[in-house]
Amino acid sequence: MQPREWKVFSWAMCRGKLQTGLLVAGYFVYLLVGAAVFQALERTAEKQEKMAAAQMKEAFLQSFRQLTVVEMEQFMKNLTEAIQNGVYPVGNESRFEESNWDFSNSFFFAGTVVSTIGYGTLHPRTVGGQIFCVFFALFGIPLNIVFLHRVGKMLSLLCKKLGKFLYEKGMRKKKIKFLTLLFFLATGILVFLCLPSVFFQITEGWSYSEGIYFAFITLSTIGFGDYVVGKQSGRNYFSYYRVLVAIWILFGLAWIALLFNLLTTVLEDTEKIIVKDLQQIGKVSKDNGASQQRRCWPVQFIPEEELPPPRAGGDAQKMESLTADSEHTKNEKK
Repeated sequence: MQPREWKVFSWAMCRGKLQTGLLVAGYFVYLLVGAAVFQALERTAEKQEKMAAAQMKEAFLQSFRQLTVVEMEQFMKNLTEAIQNGVYPVGNESRFEESNWDFSNSFFFAGTVVSTIGYGTLHPRTVGGQIFCVFFALFGIPLNIVFLHRVGKMLSLLCKKLGKFLYEKGMRKKKIKFLTLLFFLATGILVFLCLPSVFFQITEGWSYSEGIYFAFITLSTIGFGDYVVGKQSGRNYFSYYRVLVAIWILFGLAWIALLFNLLTTVLEDTEKIIVKDLQQIGKVSKDNGASQQRRCWPVQFIPEEELPPPRAGGDAQKMESLTADSEHTKNEKK
């Protein structure tokens, strides 16, 4: 490579790394700003809801024996609404001081918004929070797509480097393609499904199968909301636990999106191969049927242009005899 070409190549590499760094930094700054805004807009309203839930609980405990059916129904309705809003009136007063909109939870919520997971267990209740959520998602979802695309490129680049290394070792291309796909699949399953499930088993108290289930449902953006991290009552989670989970989700989304693209490509290629084979089988059967049908026709009904060319020796004499018989038959009819 010439010195000038090498300089151009080096500049392109540096520019690509700079663009990636700026994209990652901008993406996380966007999430941090969103988390701060959601925290500022929703925390006060949540505190008021928790105080109202605590007062409702206290009033119920003092007079539950004298409650009428209508009052009991109203209590159940208020309790259901409180739970739907993320307020769980269990435990003592100190339990109510814990906020669903601290910075860790707000960052986790911002990540679930831009990734379109949407568990549904936490959502903005104020008018300001809901309006901000609309605009935050409007610009955040395209930014998330760009971020995932860039991370997916980085992951595919690692696979290409592995393939190049194996090719230099003298391995065949088909085998290299299979091994790189297997490596990508096995590494991703280990890093984004198996190991996090052990972590969730220890931290959340779930079974290992429940951890696998939560990991896949989350990374595939299905997000039922039946399992959500950091919501077990009576468990002490370390600070920024949900921030780490949100970062795992963001990089796991890039892996599983690339995996789905690879599986889609494999299925499309398989479909093309099956269609091609079916077309060839149909063509062969059609040609065989036409050939068999011609064998059953009398010679005089076979068009002259479809008659096989005469061969040397006995075949030529047979063809001349067949042609003569055909002419003789025509003269007799006249």
